[in-house]
Amino acid sequence: MKHLLLAISMIFLLSSCTQEKMAYVDVEEIYKEYNKAKEAEQEMTMQSQKMSAEIEELSMSFQQKVQEYQSTSSSLSDKDKQQKEQELMREQQEIQQRQQMARQLIQEESKIKMDKIDEDIESFISKYATSNGFTMVLGTSSQTKSVLYADGSRDITSEIIESLNNEYESEETTEEESE
Repeated sequence: MKHLLLAISMIFLLSSCTQEKMAYVDVEEIYKEYNKAKEAEQEMTMQSQKMSAEIEELSMSFQQKVQEYQSTSSSLSDKDKQQKEQELMREQQEIQQRQQMARQLIQEESKIKMDKIDEDIESFISKYATSNGFTMVLGTSSQTKSVLYADGSRDITSEIIESLNNEYESEETTEEESE
């Protein structure tokens, strides 16, 4: 009996000595503050605005054609009216298709960029955790709430953001020097 108690005590003592080093990061905060993610978002916003401006220009031109048609339609024959209406409908459909294609293109490019940023962040956190002795790093956000409570000292979000931004800046500097 004494040997059993001693064995259990030793197992308990040994298991308490091998502590897990854990931390967590706020994923939303990383995306808000990571310069590469900010730049990608700005690029996508600019591209979206450019495409919107182009489509707006086409739409305005189309509206002028519609107005011209409406003002001259009374002098046109039925055949000419029908032909002009078909042309206008075709043009309207083309504009709508361009608008839909532009949205899809922006969504696809955005997804590709964000997937790459996700990979970069995950890879960086993995290296950071390994080099700093963490056995586990949890991610949390307002949507997932995977960490319901943790001591603030376990939050390494700011260190991750700072290190990610430093690494990104050094990559950009290296790329600029090589050009």
